[in-house]
Amino acid sequence: MPILVHEQVSDEVKNEYREHGVVKIEQVVNTECLEKLSSVADNQLAHPGPWVTDTNPGAAEGRLFTSRYRWETDPVINDFVFKSGVGEIAAALMESSSSRFYFDHLLIKEPSTSNPTPWHQDVPYWPFLGKQICSAWVAITEAKVADSSLEFVKGSHAWGSYYAPEAFDGKEGWASEFEGEKCPDIEASRSEYEIIGFDVKPGDAIFFSAWIIHGSPGNSGAKRRAALSTRWLGDDVTWFPHAGCDPTVTDEDTSSVTGQYPDDDQRFPLIHWA
Repeated sequence: MPILVHEQVSDEVKNEYREHGVVKIEQVVNTECLEKLSSVADNQLAHPGPWVTDTNPGAAEGRLFTSRYRWETDPVINDFVFKSGVGEIAAALMESSSSRFYFDHLLIKEPSTSNPTPWHQDVPYWPFLGKQICSAWVAITEAKVADSSLEFVKGSHAWGSYYAPEAFDGKEGWASEFEGEKCPDIEASRSEYEIIGFDVKPGDAIFFSAWIIHGSPGNSGAKRRAALSTRWLGDDVTWFPHAGCDPTVTDEDTSSVTGQYPDDDQRFPLIHWA
């Protein structure tokens, strides 16, 4: 199959993604799009959707907030998914001929939020297997590694590991049903790993493999940290529901068949193809 190509994904950028499991691409979305996404963030904080994590509802500080699966009901998120071109970049980085959309994830840390995003890898949380699974984390606000931006264990996407998911809010839930090895305590032994992080400006995007170990601190800064992360599926992906994975989409919600490519255009729409 032909690999999808994109002008922002040079051979050098592609090699960096392949070797490190992560790459930053600057100014992926424009100011108009960022303004709309910022409005979505304000609206969700005031009127949360059904799939929300909120550690301190209504607070202007000390609040970790996430909202997911808004693409079907929010026109701004829907427009972003289908028209931003982020999925096309993801496909080119994954060296895939196509990209299907999985879900959107709005992530907000208000100022003086101590809650970190714990070190983890994404793939065990999700009902898929395959190496061509990618996140595109688009910065809505500026963020620096020193206060709230993402960090990654360089090259850990290639370890062949599959670590147990854990709830970010520390509560027992669906993730606790997974039986398997816990992710290493990266924070307690940082010097043993090659850790890389990225300062970002609004519109920059961090693309990273679902297999790479990553995390972020709380937000020690004086301003909100907000980002929209979208998740993308490439050619080699198969449907793999399992104990301890996200129950938002299950066998009952899709025509996808376990062990087969998830060609359900209603639930996982095909956005780009070569």
